[in-house]
This record gives sequence, C-alpha cells and structure tokens, in this order.
Amino acid sequence: MKINKLSIAVVFLSGSMFYAQETKQDTIIKEKKIDGVVIQGSSNKKTEAAVLGEQKKAVIQKQAVSAEEISRKGISNVEQGLTKVTGITTVEGRGLFVRGLEERYNYLLINGLGSPSNNPFQKIIALKQFPTDVVGKLNIYKTFNSNLYGDFAGATFDIETLTIDKPFTKVEFSVGVNTLSTFRNNFKVAEGADGMNGYLGLNSQDRRLPSEIRNSRPDNYKFTPSESLNSFKNSWNVDNVKSMPNTSIGFTTAQKVKMGETGNLGILFSLNQATKFEYKDGANNQFRAQGQNSPIENMNFLNRKQYNYETESSVLLGLGYKNRGTNINLNAIYLQNVNNIIEDNFGYKDQRVQNIKDGFFRTNQLDISRFLDLQLTASQKINDRNQLKAGASYVINNYSQPDRKIIEGNRSNPLTGELLSEGSVLMNYGGNNLIRQYLDVDSRFYGSAFAEYQLSLGEKGDRKEYPLQITLGYNGFTDFRKTSYRFIFGRPESAFKNDPFIVDVDKPQAIFDESIRKGDLFYQEGSDISQFYSSFYQIINGGYANVNFKPDDSWDILLGARYENDMTLIRYSEPSADKKINLEKNNDFFLPSLAVKKALNNKNNLRFSFSKTITRPILIETMPITYINPDNVNIVGNPEIKNSENYNIDLKWEYFPTSKEMFAVNLFAKRIDNAIERSLVPSGNATGSTITFYNAKKADLFGIELEGILNLNRISESLNNFTLGANATIMHSNVERSQKQLVMEEPDWFATTGEKLRKRGLQGAAPYTINADLKYELKNRNNLSHTFSFVYNVSGSKIYATGGAGTDNYYEKPFSQFDFVYQGQLTKNWNLKFAVLNILDSKYKILLGDKNYLPVNFEQGNNTLTDYYRGISFNFTVGYTF
Repeated sequence: MKINKLSIAVVFLSGSMFYAQETKQDTIIKEKKIDGVVIQGSSNKKTEAAVLGEQKKAVIQKQAVSAEEISRKGISNVEQGLTKVTGITTVEGRGLFVRGLEERYNYLLINGLGSPSNNPFQKIIALKQFPTDVVGKLNIYKTFNSNLYGDFAGATFDIETLTIDKPFTKVEFSVGVNTLSTFRNNFKVAEGADGMNGYLGLNSQDRRLPSEIRNSRPDNYKFTPSESLNSFKNSWNVDNVKSMPNTSIGFTTAQKVKMGETGNLGILFSLNQATKFEYKDGANNQFRAQGQNSPIENMNFLNRKQYNYETESSVLLGLGYKNRGTNINLNAIYLQNVNNIIEDNFGYKDQRVQNIKDGFFRTNQLDISRFLDLQLTASQKINDRNQLKAGASYVINNYSQPDRKIIEGNRSNPLTGELLSEGSVLMNYGGNNLIRQYLDVDSRFYGSAFAEYQLSLGEKGDRKEYPLQITLGYNGFTDFRKTSYRFIFGRPESAFKNDPFIVDVDKPQAIFDESIRKGDLFYQEGSDISQFYSSFYQIINGGYANVNFKPDDSWDILLGARYENDMTLIRYSEPSADKKINLEKNNDFFLPSLAVKKALNNKNNLRFSFSKTITRPILIETMPITYINPDNVNIVGNPEIKNSENYNIDLKWEYFPTSKEMFAVNLFAKRIDNAIERSLVPSGNATGSTITFYNAKKADLFGIELEGILNLNRISESLNNFTLGANATIMHSNVERSQKQLVMEEPDWFATTGEKLRKRGLQGAAPYTINADLKYELKNRNNLSHTFSFVYNVSGSKIYATGGAGTDNYYEKPFSQFDFVYQGQLTKNWNLKFAVLNILDSKYKILLGDKNYLPVNFEQGNNTLTDYYRGISFNFTVGYTF
C-alpha cells in the first residue's frame, strides 16, 4: 500500500492557497474547478488532500485546517489548530495574533454567521473553549472579500461544524499532568469550588449580588447585621487541596436517516467536559516616572502566586437535511467556561517600600461565561446557473465576575517586627482591606443573518465552470449589551474600635462573622450611582456584490464592493454626573476589494489582492468603566475611540514542484489609519497605573511570508516517511502618534528642551513569527497509521503596551514552544494520542524597555513587569469509535 506522505499540516501550508493536490496532467485546462469562489459551510470535505485542493483553487487567500489534520496533530481545541498556520501565534490570555497583529484585528464566524465575544476583554470567543470534536474544518481568510464583514485586518476565522459523511459514535477520554501544577499540595480554590457545583459552574449562583440591592440603583445601602451574615452566600474562606491531573471527556455521535428516495437527515450530538489546574508564580511589578530630576522607580514590587481551577463545557446539537440541491442545517452550540482564581501578591505597592517583606493582598475571583448560539442555514441550487443561500442566528451571551473578593493586610508582627506564621495576616477593617466587586456584562440581544444569490453567465463549453459569476448578498448583526459594575465594602462600625487583629487568611470567615455579631463590622455598598450602569448598542448592516470573471482556465479575477453601515450608541455617565451621556456613532463605509489569481502553469500560481477594511475595538477598549484591580493597575475604557480604517495589499507566488510539496512567498503591506493601541501610563492620582486605549494617527506595516513543505526523500530514500513543513513571517511597522498619544507619552520637560520621542512600531506587532513541523508517518500491514510530529513556534519581541511620562514601552519577549505529538490508530476502533507540550519550558515575560528618557532605579535591578513559567505538560488520550 502506498503511503501518503503529504499529511503535513494544513496547519503549516499557510500563507494562502498552498493546495498541493496531485495533478494527473500537466495542463491547466484539465484541472477540476471548485464551484463557487468562497468555499464554506456546506462542504463535507474533511481530509487534508481535499482541503488543500480547495485552497489551491480559491481565488482569495484562504487557508484551512481539516478534521484529519486536527486528529493527526493531537489538536484538542480550535485555538491550537489555528496556531499551526503561517503568521498565527497565540499569546498568553490574549487570543490569536495574525501577522503580528493583536487579536482586535480578527473576526470570528461560525458556519458563516457572525459571532460575538463571550468575554469583554477579548475580541472573539476564546477559541480554546471550542473542542475540535465538533469541527469539520477551520477556514482562515487572510485577504478580504466583500462577503466577509468589514472588520478585517489580521484574519477572519470561520469554524465549520462537523458534517455527517457516515454514521459513527465516538467516546474519548484524556488525562494530563503538568510539571508545575499537578499534584501540588495546598493548591488554593474558593471554598466548595472543587465540588460538583463548581465543576458544573453552579457555584456562581451563590456569588450573585445580594437580593437587597440586586434590582435597585446604588444608594450607599448599609446592610444590617442579619443581612451581612445571611445575604452573602459565598464565603471568604479558601480550601487547600491537592491539584489533580487535568481531565477531559467527550462523546460524539452522528447518525443518518434516509428521507424519501433521494434525501437524508443527519443528526449530530456532541458533549464535552474538561477540567484544568494551573499554577503560576512570578513577578507582578509596576514602574513610575517621577519627573525630570528623578529616576524611574518601582511603584509595585510584588511576587504573584496564582491558582486557576478551570472547567469548560460544550454541547453541540446539529440537524442537517440534504436532498439533491437542497441543504438545510440547524445547529445549537453551547459553551461555558468557569475559572476559579485565587491570586496572592507578596511585597509592596504604591511605593510603600517598607512593606517589601510583609505586604500582602489576595483576590478571590470567579470568571464565568455562558454562550448559546442557535443557527439556521440553508442553500438551494435552483438550477445550474442560479443558487441561493441564507442563514440566521440568535445568541444568548453573558459574562460575569460575581463577588470578586479582595482582602489586604500585613504579614509581620507589630510588636516584634518578625513575620507571622505562614497563612497569618494582620489587618483591620476599613479602607480597601475588604472589597466585594460585581461585574456583569449581559447580552440583551444578539442576532446575525446573511442572504446571498449567485448567478452564473456565459457558456461553459468544455470547461467545468461558467466564465462569469455575479453574487449579491447581505450580512449583518445586532448587538445590545448592558454592563453593571458594583462595589460593597467591609466597614468598621467605629474608627475608635478598629484595632488590628491577626487572621488565618485561608479561614477568615468565622472572625468576620463574629465581628459583625459584635457590631465591629458591617457591609455597605460604595458604587458610584452615576457610573455603575452603562449600555452598548451596535447595529451593523452590510450589502455586497462580487463579480468573478474567468476569461480562461488560467485567470481568476474577483472584484468586490461592500457597503457597511455601523450604528453605535454608548450610554454612560461621567463620575458624579446627574444625566447619562448618549454617545452616538453612525458611520458609512465603502469597502472595495480585488483578488486576482494567474496560473502561470500547472506548478506556479501568482496572486494579487487589494482591499479596504475597518477594525472595531474590543468591548473593554470602548466600555465607559474603570475596571479596578487590587494592585492599583486599572483598566479604563475609552468610549470615544474610533474604528481603524485599513488598506491591505498582498502579492503572492506559489510553486508546487510535486503534488505533495510546495513553496510560497507572500509580500504584504498595510496602512492602518486610527490604529488602536494599548497604553500603560501613570494614573492621574499619586499612585497607581492605568491601562487605557488610544487611536494612533496611522500605522504602516509591510512584510514577507515564507512557507514550504518538503518531503525528505529528496535527501535520501531512507527518509521517505518524513515530511518537513516550515513557515515564517517577517514584518516591519512604524507608527505616527496622534496628538492625544503625544500628550500622554511625552515627558513634561520636552516642551522646554525640544526633545522628541523616538520612533516605534505598532503596539502588538511582532517583527517575526516562525512555525515548523517535522512529521514521521508510517502504516502497518493492516493499513493503520501512526504519526509522530515535532512542532515548534515562536514570535518576536513586541510592544505589549506603550509607555508614558518618560518610560520606554513595555515589551512582550519571545516565547518558544516546542511540542511532541503522537497519534496512533491501534485497531479499527481504538486510537491513542500522546503529547508533550512546552518541552523547553520557556519563561513568559514582559519587560520595561531599556530606552527610557530618564535614569532608572529598579528594585534589585529588575525591569520585569510580569513573568512566570507554565511547566511541561504530558497529555494522554484514548478514544473508541463504534
């Protein structure tokens, strides 16, 4: 049996259309064409070869990761799958970067329908929550076409849920250990979070805002002793447990039922549940410039220990009806993520250097998101020249941080000055020593829809396709959200009866309850009545037209035009204001696009594309709130931030020496007007820092993408089963700052000295990314395959946040990841996966740059903003298919 050596990761066949499909004759004319320009939704092709074939034929630069590739690489979630594509990397907790551009420049579709983020801190759903058992194919569009939403600069991802080719039932179980996090004693979780309620995410009910104030406006409500004891269902206590191995279990079944003579009904059901323990230990520092005659010094010098206990749940129910030219699909997708976080910080903040050895504060936090997406899509081939398709979705989408508890104290004995026993803290009531925060970002309504008509003109002759296709369509969405952010403080009944006391920080609830009974402590709401509530309304309507002209089998020209109306209303109040501000933004965008593919011969393609697009901000970037953190590094949204307007150009050459090899070079450039950037600057008060967001005047980017797939039998026949895939993106960016950024970044004395800020690149843009994949594949005498893959990726140092008032920028340093994955089919029914992830165990770190405008005086000479190790993970998965 001939072994197919091409299975090299679609993941790495990046750049665009690296379709290394075997060609039987050396003529362009005999190549089989794929019907339609943009291939999505209804395709059942899930093998790597079929996906490569689609990519080779498509006129726009589209890459894909097939179900086969997902399985071979041991990929467990969508995020892992996408990081195997040229120019795509994942960054700790901040989603996917494409061509070095931050996550805000991406957009997500699910079966062609718009999808909101289930987290206000991210542009799109955290794709690690989306299990790959339900994925038929991942489509990545890196050049724009007018049927895509205008929110495009990095990439648009389209997740096609699994289509049913044949009935099957599959059960899969996975277990994993991490050298840093697993079997750790005294792993801290909120009381009861590791029980069944925490496993299912039901513990959030006990953390809701107390009923006394839940449905009313803030009015400094003071809780009675009885209410203070009974209305808060969640405890300040923390359990110390042994962290167990990470586990996941999945069940997927797909069945087919014949409907009439030619039709069939497919039924798909998938249920997945996973738990994960993660421990991080590292620096959590901040720096502050004091003025022209003072050095830059630490504002915070902290060691952070973070304990994460995370559970993820997903359910997919799909119905699909097919009958000749008719396709109807109904999908219900539910995603839930629950992350219980305990974060302890040791050291000083707010420049209270005297607390360097004994300062302490803890955050007890629950992040929970629930996402339900109901979809109906349909397509109808009326005849050979006319096709229709349409779809609609309704999404229920809620995110909350209920009862985020903050406790602060000191770890030294006031009489002796010596450190207290481990776990003991000296504290008193009042100030910010006891705070409960309640953040809710709830969807009032989200709906998405599309409709498209395609007409084919001209005569085929002996060709597979008509020479002219005209497409008219609409897509849009409506997103209404409300935000509530409230605070409850623990107050002393009397300033004269507020002596310090020592408490076990893991078990303080009994002492707090006793203080309430004695009248020494009470709870009182301290929310700003004007700012606790805000609303966000956005309606996007887009119409588009495409003309796809194919004068002969070597040319494919796609001309598109899109009109998009963006109506946004943000209702909020300034601090202590009596009335709400209605900030209205109504923008019309005309977004042209052009994509040209020229097949020079059967082995060479040349591609060109140009487009204008926009970028909308992440919700937190435009939310009118100040998100409070106990380390006094607060996030402040900017409701006046503008959409970016982007001009994109790509020129790509592809070479396919054989049906299983390819090489490609892609030149690209972008002009981004009003580019959105993150800044980390001193707060307006005497202490603290602020993460906020500004528009730059413009940013220019240009770069090159290189990719290749090589069968190593070119070197030696003994290497016949080895395939090497590699890709790299190299990019340069330059920013012209806006006036607001100049005010924020320039030190005060520049006005008198005439000094100028140094040039810099775009915040979040990496100068390079590298992915590589070495695969060995064999098949035994029963034709059962075994693959061994080594995978490596890294991205260059990039600006995490711009600095200000004399500091350099903050740089996210390169993080190298090296993985080993084995995938084996033991029998017709049993399969195994084994993976070793993050073998190098590199340290993740963000540093203050060394080109400051002032001298520095760091604690211990350390310019680290944050750092930590992730540990090495070993994952074992066994699956059985009926």
